[in-house]
Amino acid sequence: MKIINRLPGLPVERALGVLSGRWKAILLYVLLDGPQRTCDLEQRIVGVSQKVLIEQLRALEEHGLVSRQPRAGDRQAIEYLLTPLGESLRPILDSLIEWGAHHARELDEEHRLVPCSAVVRERNS
Repeated sequence: MKIINRLPGLPVERALGVLSGRWKAILLYVLLDGPQRTCDLEQRIVGVSQKVLIEQLRALEEHGLVSRQPRAGDRQAIEYLLTPLGESLRPILDSLIEWGAHHARELDEEHRLVPCSAVVRERNS
């Protein structure tokens, strides 16, 4: 059974179902920088295993947020990139980051927040 068939019917639950999952939000955040190969994603995201990375990329692809394409100049290499639907999540991810920080401040747990650099390394150009 495809993942998409298991999504809830209520729009807010559907959105949360698409975004929830280990590393999905981080993958989307990293792919906002542009197309990247699997090995690049593995190097940039601290602690993600190749198995989970592939599973989550496939789920995001099934949800229409990510697509795969041959890398320019190297038809053997595959890059992952956001689709227009995936790109439309940019303001939502920004809002979620902002709300997460606000939530921590409101509950006096700001000390528990970690910077993105603790999980996402800079992109090698």
